[in-house]
Amino acid sequence: MRVLHTSDWHVGRTFHGRDLLADQTAVLTGLADLVTAEKVDVVVVAGDLYDRAVPSAEAVETCVLVLRSLREAGAQIVITSGNHDSAPRVGAFAEFAAAGGLHLRTRISTLHDPVLLNDEHGPVAFYGIPYLDPDPARRALGMEQGRGHAAVLTEAMRRIREDLRHRPAVTRSVVIAHAFVTGGAGSDSERTIAVGGVEQVPGSVFDDVDYVALGHLHGPQVLGEHLRYSGSPLAYSFSEMTHRKSVWLVDLDADGLAGVRREELPVPRRLATLSGEIEDLLADPAHAGLEDCYLSVVLTDRVRPLDAMRRLHQRFPHAVHIDFRPADADEAPLRYLEAVRGRSDVEISHSFVDDCRGAEPNERERRLLDEAIESVRETEVQV
Repeated sequence: MRVLHTSDWHVGRTFHGRDLLADQTAVLTGLADLVTAEKVDVVVVAGDLYDRAVPSAEAVETCVLVLRSLREAGAQIVITSGNHDSAPRVGAFAEFAAAGGLHLRTRISTLHDPVLLNDEHGPVAFYGIPYLDPDPARRALGMEQGRGHAAVLTEAMRRIREDLRHRPAVTRSVVIAHAFVTGGAGSDSERTIAVGGVEQVPGSVFDDVDYVALGHLHGPQVLGEHLRYSGSPLAYSFSEMTHRKSVWLVDLDADGLAGVRREELPVPRRLATLSGEIEDLLADPAHAGLEDCYLSVVLTDRVRPLDAMRRLHQRFPHAVHIDFRPADADEAPLRYLEAVRGRSDVEISHSFVDDCRGAEPNERERRLLDEAIESVRETEVQV
């Protein structure tokens, strides 16, 4: 049996305000071509199908399109819910969907009941563990002892092993889980799942199964031959700029895990960073290769340029983020008491503009600031 492991689609997510639905549709529907070319039997999605608990109508429509294309390509689909999803919404009509080859595993109470799919060697049990928020999951699992992510996932895996123990010896096992496993590397685009400062669980929690398809972390990672993150299919923050977005193709034979192969995904638009003074960035021909990238720009001008994003868009239409870091700026932290000691309100307001922009307010700006402060004083006197 060949399994395609993917996760963290986050359908409906934006990138610094840019709509990504077209990019998500292109990459995710492309998985159907991979299913056909590689003769994939099962596609697993390890959580975060959507980016929010209540997805937009457009996001739902995109998911329907992608899932239909995967089914038409011939794959069964097994999906668990992640920390961004609403488990009840993702799992709605699960019993009916299963009849059509879409298996939605979102209920804590039935996480030990596998989706059973067969190949020439016998059954493969797919156990879907939805994201387990520790306290609600602890109650749902009837646990009297133990707290935190490690405790609830340990109990979940205990139940899975117990179910697997009673199945025929030829049964192979795949666990699909959404969690932060120790040894994994995070990025800026994952929502923290820390409880009491702890969000990681040891990889040993998932021992004694043939393959564990992990979701939550957005970079593809190998924590063990049988323990892997596929990562997200698109980059959702500039911290993912060096990720090679991909999926895993997992082969199971009569003895269990036979091999895993990485398949890289297309990149609709590259991410890049750029630094310098705005006039140089707009004129330097060396930056021509970045004109079609999503850009994060650090401006080093001594004085903050006016209308910087609009000006950058004249050359870099996909610039989405700007930081202002003057090259000669004092890096020492500014302490509030030192900044205001011995200064009048007017002086403090003028200094604030200077600190933010890198240049003192001009005469017109000074007059406006002075008038605003005087107006506040008059109001305070009247009150």
